[in-house]
Amino acid sequence: MSRRAGPTNGGEKDTPAQPRDSAQSKQAMLLSQDTGHFSLIRALHLADLITELNGFCGFMSILSSMRYCLADPSDLANLWLAFALMPFGLFFDFLDGKVARWREKSSLMGQELDSLADLVTFGVAAAVAGFAMGFRTAIDQLFLGFYVLCGLTRLARFNVTVAMLPKDKSGKSKYFEGTPIPLACLISLTMMMTCTWFGWIHEDLPLGTVLSGTELEFHPVVVIFLINGLLMTSRTLHVPKP
Repeated sequence: MSRRAGPTNGGEKDTPAQPRDSAQSKQAMLLSQDTGHFSLIRALHLADLITELNGFCGFMSILSSMRYCLADPSDLANLWLAFALMPFGLFFDFLDGKVARWREKSSLMGQELDSLADLVTFGVAAAVAGFAMGFRTAIDQLFLGFYVLCGLTRLARFNVTVAMLPKDKSGKSKYFEGTPIPLACLISLTMMMTCTWFGWIHEDLPLGTVLSGTELEFHPVVVIFLINGLLMTSRTLHVPKP
């Protein structure tokens, strides 16, 4: 999800096209310097720091899922915390674009930071939470990995093609190609939270398993991750931008 560089504003959000200003030139100079221990920090804008908080939420969600896996499975506090941190990441993903437009500050770093943060929070963290709640067979893990790779591919494609998508009068893209990764995460997260709320986790996952006792055993519910991965990478699905 390309951010705040040129005509776009990350999280798959666009801003009107802006000329390359002196602030961007200064940032490029700072990033290319070989000396200066804090040149990278000085090159970041406020919106970039907010994007970092998105990635931080994703990382903490992953750690919470890991803590749940290491503790008593009946203690769901860490699992719920892992779920809760993903919407917090979405809040920061939304806020950074607002701040960038408010301050009228574009960022070269933000273009890459947004995609990386989104991959951590809405891709990896969601898949790890799925593993924690019970999608742990070999085939389950392949489906979770497929979801993450589709998210990675979808974000890379957006970075490359966003400039070619049809724009409205303000310079904002009219639609997404495929579902954006935050939406895919929210769909998967809703399923996981519903199952956890009703106690349908681990061996009690809805619909049980298919091909039980074989190397191909998997939980049918994990197919939601597979479907979300396919929807993210679709070229024909056009999701109107709000």
